[in-house]
Amino acid sequence: MVAEKRVHYQVSFAVLSLAAMAYSLLQSLVIPALPSLEHSLHASADAVAWLLTGYLLSAAIATPILGRVGDMLGKEKVLLVVLVVLSVGTLVSALATTLPIMLLGRVIQGAGGAVFPLAFGIIRDEFPHERVVGAIGFLSAILGVGAGLGIVLAGPIIGHLSYHWLFWFPLALVLLAAVATMLFIPESPIRTPARINAVGALLMSGWLVSGLLAVSEGPVIGWGSPRIIGLFVASVVLIAWWVRSESRSATPMVDMKMMRITEVWTTNLAAFLFGFGMYVMFTIVPQFVETSARRGYGFSASVTQSGLDLLPFAVAMLVIAPLTGRLSVALGGRRVLLAACCFAASSYVVLALWHTHTWNVLLSAALLGIGIAMGFASMTNLVVEAVPPMQTGVATGMNTNIRNIGAGVGAGVATSIVVSHLMAHGVPSEHGYILAFIISAAALVVAALATLAIPRHAPELAAEGAPVGVSG
Repeated sequence: MVAEKRVHYQVSFAVLSLAAMAYSLLQSLVIPALPSLEHSLHASADAVAWLLTGYLLSAAIATPILGRVGDMLGKEKVLLVVLVVLSVGTLVSALATTLPIMLLGRVIQGAGGAVFPLAFGIIRDEFPHERVVGAIGFLSAILGVGAGLGIVLAGPIIGHLSYHWLFWFPLALVLLAAVATMLFIPESPIRTPARINAVGALLMSGWLVSGLLAVSEGPVIGWGSPRIIGLFVASVVLIAWWVRSESRSATPMVDMKMMRITEVWTTNLAAFLFGFGMYVMFTIVPQFVETSARRGYGFSASVTQSGLDLLPFAVAMLVIAPLTGRLSVALGGRRVLLAACCFAASSYVVLALWHTHTWNVLLSAALLGIGIAMGFASMTNLVVEAVPPMQTGVATGMNTNIRNIGAGVGAGVATSIVVSHLMAHGVPSEHGYILAFIISAAALVVAALATLAIPRHAPELAAEGAPVGVSG
């Protein structure tokens, strides 16, 4: 029975890749379009920013919870439900003419974050063993590819069509993926029937919401404000309560024993730091290149041009992603992640030292693309290899969440640094950007140091002794 299901694993992989691409496009298409949406929806900049914040909050909650539900009830079944919900949310946003309606759609879309842990579980359950590492690596990289393409495509879509098409295009992909999932992806045979620890789920949702709200609003209202401090304190208290609740539960939402596995917690630490550094390219660099050259820096670029400047990021990911599985097999995920941190850190070193020509930005984007392609793939594979098959969904969901939390913190810190270094007329100074680039590079260097704490496995140990035979 299993052998028959695996005959068409390549078709399953194409379907999963389509679903992953649709979700990742929805994650990033809105970012460059926020100023345009501010005008079109007659809303303030702070209000429009909730289109991104609300989406991230919803995804942060849904990703590990629905990953766990997939482990329990069946990954294909839950993936289909997730794609249907994602379609509904995308349709609501596409039809929206007011900010509250579009925000409602974005919150619903956040459920799509579960696409990745569910897809990783399906790959591990159904694919031939020798194809698992490469497939997970490539699918992990699609998250970065979609993010890069979204940044690139947003400008032309806004310039030649309307903001509605930021959602119509991804909606077509999501609907196609949903139909294909129903037709081609078999239900995974590995399940862990249990009941969800509702208290644990609520506590996890609480600390995620309070923490991400603090990170999102910190740059706007100030990190020292009572509200932000209160949110951070609430997060710490809720995390401690959550760990206690999950540790004592007979059916935990997230198994704390799993989270304490050395390979898991060290990889998650590296994921947080990696996320901290990576997102600055999408939030700060476009703003930098769009700054008028009359300010002494910047390139006076349009939204479309600033997106095209990041095109090497997506191209590099597309080129490197198919190779990540082979690299992990040959060198071990730990070494691949270490190299990823070095490539990503070098991208910000380039920007900190040289940022007076467009080719500096292009080179930096390409280096980050290489780093993220290798990093996403290796982190996911390290976690998958460390946990039993029945915990794949929740383990990869938590890893993704931790990386996204790091990205939110990094973007918030970088934004605060830039806006705290203003020149005349409220324009950020060049020094503020340079400092943000340096801090991003430093976070990735620390991520590399954290990677050294991840235990080594057979491919790495063999590489130090007898040669590892890898061909083709």
